[in-house]
Amino acid sequence: MPFLGQDWRSPGWSWIKTEDGWKRCESCSQKLERDNNHCNISHSIILNSEDGEIFNNEEHEYASKKRKKDHFRNDTNTQSFYREKWIYVHKESTKERHGYCTLGEAFNRLDFSSAIQDIRRFNYVVKLLQLIAKSQLTSLSGVAQKNYFNILDKIVQKVLDDHHNPRLIKDLLQDLSSTLCILIRGVGKSVLVGNINIWICRLETILAWQQQLQDLQMTKHVNNGLTLSDLPLHMLNNIFYRFSDGWDIITLGQVTPTLYMLSEDRQLWKKLCQYHFAEKQFCRHLILSEKGHIEWKLMYFALKKHYPAKEQYGDTLHFCRHCSILFWKDSGHPCTAADPDSCFTPVSPQHFIDLFKF
Repeated sequence: MPFLGQDWRSPGWSWIKTEDGWKRCESCSQKLERDNNHCNISHSIILNSEDGEIFNNEEHEYASKKRKKDHFRNDTNTQSFYREKWIYVHKESTKERHGYCTLGEAFNRLDFSSAIQDIRRFNYVVKLLQLIAKSQLTSLSGVAQKNYFNILDKIVQKVLDDHHNPRLIKDLLQDLSSTLCILIRGVGKSVLVGNINIWICRLETILAWQQQLQDLQMTKHVNNGLTLSDLPLHMLNNIFYRFSDGWDIITLGQVTPTLYMLSEDRQLWKKLCQYHFAEKQFCRHLILSEKGHIEWKLMYFALKKHYPAKEQYGDTLHFCRHCSILFWKDSGHPCTAADPDSCFTPVSPQHFIDLFKF
């Protein structure tokens, strides 16, 4: 039987049996595209009917354009998704595959929207978004841009709802707004995919998010049961030694005087410096007190300015060296290796960016 697909190497179309006979199944992406086109047409009719009342002066004209942009943004607020949660990373053309894999394509395929709901992957996705904001924003396609800001919107709303990790998101939004300001000012010198007005609207949205996070107030939970202050000192001290970020130690130390005393422990900051940095780096940035003791707390923040801290994540993307496939370990991928686990390599956020630098 001949293949009925667009390519003789493809598996053919998917068919379903109905009362009227066999019918071809449509993919989710085709349905989404058709629905979006229908919505765009209906909204254009609505907007055109209002144009006669709006175009009286320049101010009303600007308001009309702003409303059209808002309608357009609402219509395209659905994220493109794929059934497979993995992607083949190829950097050159072959007989079987033409072209190469881009950062935007990988961003669309790897289901970051669901990953942010997993507490093990949340910090990983945020760090990845931050690296893209700093250096790779102009390399994203239009669809990847839409997915990027949809995921960012979900992250902000999640933080506003559960009050977890607001500092991480504030740093991300600060880097993103700084990058966008530079790109918008030099719009003729750099390549921004999309209309400049859309990017200005996105910058306004980011500033609104920053204001919402700035106004965020932590609600005090009333609980008559066991609290953190009721734990013995050795258990509280053990909790401090589990932190890998100095700012988390300082924040917890502001809760009670007892926790503040534990957060100022020199041995705690020494262990933190030894975890993140090498001894050679200590010698270059030694900070001594008046009594000749090493100020480990000050050294930690001084070293952090000069060297990258060790990254620690609950779960990361993995790369299969045998198949050249990037995937989430829980989702897996169709591996043909005899011993698949020996081919898997964890992928840090920076390594993810480097995979798509050609």
